[in-house]
Amino acid sequence: MQQAIEQIFDNKPEQYTPEHFALFARFKAALNAGEIRAAEPDSSQVTGWRVNAWVKKGILLGFRLGGIVDMSIDPARQPFLDKSTYPVRQIGLSDGVRIVPGGSSIRDGCFIGRGVTCMPPMYINAGAYVSDGTMVDSHALVGSCAQIGKNCHISAASQIGGVLEPVGAMPVIVEDDVMIGGNCGVYEGTVVKKGAVLGTGTILNRSTPVYDLVRGEVYRATDEQPLMIPEGAVVVAGSRPVSSGTGKEWGISLYTPVIVKYRDEKTGTRIQLEDLLR
Repeated sequence: MQQAIEQIFDNKPEQYTPEHFALFARFKAALNAGEIRAAEPDSSQVTGWRVNAWVKKGILLGFRLGGIVDMSIDPARQPFLDKSTYPVRQIGLSDGVRIVPGGSSIRDGCFIGRGVTCMPPMYINAGAYVSDGTMVDSHALVGSCAQIGKNCHISAASQIGGVLEPVGAMPVIVEDDVMIGGNCGVYEGTVVKKGAVLGTGTILNRSTPVYDLVRGEVYRATDEQPLMIPEGAVVVAGSRPVSSGTGKEWGISLYTPVIVKYRDEKTGTRIQLEDLLR
């Protein structure tokens, strides 16, 4: 499958044939089943993850193949028009996924694990991977190709930006048992390691360094590596003063994420999701 996807992506045919559509259907079924994914664990990498660029090519190929069609339930009152290759993902009782009524949407071509809870209205895009027991709360976004681990809580109004292009770039990774607080944003291939906690309103991207008050370290993205939040870190939104020029004269401070502690038993008790909620 990989060879065929790359061949079609890199050498666009004059027209797409039924065989091409059949290939994409098999590819999308493998995404839905979690048999292939845009990134996967790899202990040989510094980040602990490896990008599967060919999978990203396959997702993009789907947009080339598809034409805009009417997907409306009621075209007169609420029209929906999208690519024919990316309808809403079909989920049944046997999948063990809880989708609470109220306007949520899960696009075809993503993996949703057993015990996942989707609170309305939330959105999961094509290419995403959301593992078992995770809760995606109201108004939360899981972007294309984002990888979410087991037993995470993506709190209300949080945005997990995916990273579909460029195909070789690391998507956002949120490992197992991570708590993403309300109104957080995780973007540009950031890797949040196992058990970390992001306090309300924390923003993580390639441009803003993270200051670790516990270990005396400063974490930054580089040209080669994304920003990485250490395992068990508790990150809150902070600020640092501008140290020179007009900003210093005016007393301006800039936003920065700050690691104030590492997760302990008290932290775990405060952020634990009750099983009843699942």
